Amino acid sequence: MFTLAPWLIWITPLTGALLTLVLARIHSKVRNYAAVAFTLAAAILATYTALTVAPGDYQLDWMPSFRLASGGSPLRAGVLVDPLSMFMINIVAWISFLIMVYSLGYMKGDDGLTRYWFFMNLFIGNMLLLVLADNLLMMFFGWEGVGLCSYALIGHYYKDQQEYWVGTPGDQALGMPQAYPPSHAGMKAFVVTRIGDIALLIAIFLIYAYAGTFNYNELASKLSGGGNWAASLARLGLLVPTAILFFGGPIGKSAQFPLQEWLPDAMAGPTSVSALIHAATMVKAGVFLTGRMGPVFYAALAQFGQLTPFFGTIAWIGVITAFLAAIQATVQREIKKVLAYSTVSQIGYMMLGLGVAGLGTDFLLGYTAGLFHVMSHAVFKASMFLAAGWVLHAAESRFMDEMGGLSQVLRLTTISMFIAGFSLMGIPPLSGFWTKDQVLFASYSAGQFVLYALALATVLLTGYYTMRMLGMTFTGKPSHHLQEVVEHGGHLHEAGLVMLVPYFLLAIGSVAIGIAFPFIRDRLTTYLSSTILIPTSATAVVQASPVPGLSLELLLTIVSVVVAASGAAIGYYRYFGGKHPFTMKMGAVEHFLFDRLYLNAIYYKIFVNGMMLAAHALYRYIELGIWNKLNMIVPQRFYRYSEASATLDTRIVDGAVTGIATSGSRLSNLLRRLQTGVTEQYILGFAIGIFLLLLYMIFVIGAS
Repeated sequence: MFTLAPWLIWITPLTGALLTLVLARIHSKVRNYAAVAFTLAAAILATYTALTVAPGDYQLDWMPSFRLASGGSPLRAGVLVDPLSMFMINIVAWISFLIMVYSLGYMKGDDGLTRYWFFMNLFIGNMLLLVLADNLLMMFFGWEGVGLCSYALIGHYYKDQQEYWVGTPGDQALGMPQAYPPSHAGMKAFVVTRIGDIALLIAIFLIYAYAGTFNYNELASKLSGGGNWAASLARLGLLVPTAILFFGGPIGKSAQFPLQEWLPDAMAGPTSVSALIHAATMVKAGVFLTGRMGPVFYAALAQFGQLTPFFGTIAWIGVITAFLAAIQATVQREIKKVLAYSTVSQIGYMMLGLGVAGLGTDFLLGYTAGLFHVMSHAVFKASMFLAAGWVLHAAESRFMDEMGGLSQVLRLTTISMFIAGFSLMGIPPLSGFWTKDQVLFASYSAGQFVLYALALATVLLTGYYTMRMLGMTFTGKPSHHLQEVVEHGGHLHEAGLVMLVPYFLLAIGSVAIGIAFPFIRDRLTTYLSSTILIPTSATAVVQASPVPGLSLELLLTIVSVVVAASGAAIGYYRYFGGKHPFTMKMGAVEHFLFDRLYLNAIYYKIFVNGMMLAAHALYRYIELGIWNKLNMIVPQRFYRYSEASATLDTRIVDGAVTGIATSGSRLSNLLRRLQTGVTEQYILGFAIGIFLLLLYMIFVIGAS
């Protein structure tokens, strides 16, 4: 059965991208509103599909004759309508639509608007394809598509004017620059994420080589019996390495340690792009893929008692990323960089939830906790980024120490930022409180107390850096920079409705989800649990243990709220009411954190400078030292050989030929002298010849 609606969800934005180029020739307003309309259509189709289309795998022929593995199934293109894909695409589509509406105001008058709308729609379409694909290969097309679009969108201001740089020009760590232009930031995102993508692609083809299929459902069904691909990989010692290689893709795309350094620099793009990448699309792709394949790997690895290496890796990378990013967020000057590090940290929470799912007895508890936080974070972080975009525009600066006192003129923006910020901190009853606490509870319930402690420490840091950001930006007196802006004719005012409504609605959405969550959590858990397509015939089946008593959950919730409030109180005491120093003086520890723990500088020294030094060494010692010398020696040797050959040719070959010719000429001259033309001489010659012949016959032949 072929149903059109799920296909149109991702095809519609891709079509919008192509038509943007055509509509731009008609009129700029037609182009702008059409670009937004295509994303609205995709969002409506997403909701329509979730409500009306029966779950299933809707396929059509793609490459029916292609079979890589022996006995492998033919390649078919398909869209998978199931709870996980419907849950994710509705988050992606609706938040993307609000960001596109916001872009109408934020990007107004930009010189590259046609290019912007093209890549925004292309980005959204590829993200929806990634989520809806029913197989790993088709998913990878969308996966690489969002990577390509991120390069173009982060580097949107490719002329690299200094006002669009990320970081402070002149800042250095270990002698390496820490400020980058947009074109550099876009390339950095593209290159770093490719590292994880290579690992992912290797894992995909290893799985296909033994499973004979890329299809998610078929991979789940082939975990028992003679066609058990996991058993084949396990016999070769490749099952765990394949699973960890697979996770390499999410590490890169979702900016997890050690491939997290591209994401803070992605702030060089327009704020609307930052919201799209950080809230609901690219960085959530890794979380989604881990959620999609997590149950499959759980069943595969459980058969051989190898759950801990894979799921432990996910959990530890998640919590380390969450903690390290939160530490760095506490000292940043740029408001968008604070939000960027916050995103990295919160994605670490999501990965922690998905990781501890495989380390305890209740897989669903951690699994749904990670996915619920995807939803919650998408809403409040999109709101924060969009509001921050207007703050940057109003203050004419990206640095928080050049702001202050903005609540006096940006009242609705301030309210929106505070609501979303409190949700980020995990203050009840906002959405971030419930979903973050569920991740913490899942960690504790799985017996991972070290992971729980690190996650709790991250809660403290999150409360601190969020209140620091809010205090420096909105409270106290205006900075000297803002005073100069006003003196030079600048007018600080609230955002227009086309920009204000999207981020204010998202802030209200965080409140609404927070209020409703306790009542819908069980239903959402049941809904998402049906995504797990592990057959009962498999050796290992995803199971859920009985829910622990409410007393433990209540106690852990109280602890979490107290820790979050403590971090917020410290931030309030230090940075509210104009108490923060606008000079942003830093101690040694703060400088170390501000310099990104030297990780970014070390990567540049090893991978960028190191490769450049290697290239220079190859040029100097191999190209110039060997190949160039060989290029000179070989022609010289051939030249000398040609000289010797010329001598041989002139003196011997030519001499011999000339000698033969000369001798022949002399002989012919001699014979020519005998040819006198006198008859008497010829008769005398014949007579002498006959006489000599007679003598020969008498004395020689006759004697014998």
